[in-house]
Amino acid sequence: MSINLWGWREDGRGAVRLGLSEGVSAEVLDLATAGIASAEALYDIWQEKGHAGIRDLLTRYPERRPLHEPDLVFPVPVSEIWGAGVTYERSRDAREEESEGFDALYRLVYDAPRPEIFFKHPGRRMAQPNEVMGLRDDARWHVPEPELSVVLGPAGEIFGYTGGNDLSARDIEGQNPLYLPQAKMFHKSASLGPSIALADSIDPAALIITCTITRGSDVVFSGRTTTSLIRRPLGELVRALRHAWPLEPWTVLMTGTGIVPPDDVALVDQDVITISVTGIGILTNPVRTITGAWMDASGPDR
Repeated sequence: MSINLWGWREDGRGAVRLGLSEGVSAEVLDLATAGIASAEALYDIWQEKGHAGIRDLLTRYPERRPLHEPDLVFPVPVSEIWGAGVTYERSRDAREEESEGFDALYRLVYDAPRPEIFFKHPGRRMAQPNEVMGLRDDARWHVPEPELSVVLGPAGEIFGYTGGNDLSARDIEGQNPLYLPQAKMFHKSASLGPSIALADSIDPAALIITCTITRGSDVVFSGRTTTSLIRRPLGELVRALRHAWPLEPWTVLMTGTGIVPPDDVALVDQDVITISVTGIGILTNPVRTITGAWMDASGPDR
């Protein structure tokens, strides 16, 4: 059974509190009970004693408290979010279909020894679980990209796995592959969570990922994939990321999507994206069009 790390703020405010659970559970061990007040302190135990040391905490401190879903935040202080592209056959096919004369590029990168790696988001600017994600006002075809994401510890090793939403503007990328940064990186275009399943407590190659888009009371899209279909081993993607790039502590790498909505599905204001990953939980985010006032009110230092 997975061991999951959760974060929350009491009443949505204050410092991040941390909790552990066995599996995806509505009740957690409040790590303050064990004298652990930060992700770094838990990481030190994990690094010294491994999986057994973390499981021992759950045994020695049996008291549990309920999680309050609206107060959830990502449990570690993410520094940078990176992405890997065209790692599933479905993603390759979709990129070929949307591109305007550049379809051969996506076939080449799918089969090439070097994977596609791109910068997605500074961690401090991502959308938290249940927080609103942004839609560009100069794009008309936004879609969620549900992805298993790798959480790297301060020393750069795989600490655990989480869910990710690599929200993208497909029409901008389809016009020209050189527009990829604009198609990928905009206000609140990344979200992670809701929990981190610690490494060695879950098999990242055997997870089911689902995604739905809800508009009012209607489901306008539903998709499903499995991480067994990813083309490249996760370790290979991590090595490509850190080759010639010193990693900041708590870097996250999104590993690509195997779920692509059809061409007639595009996000609009007030849609709700729901992503579920086996052993990690459900990540939910509504969307809205980005405005200057919203960016000013929720910018990088707010």
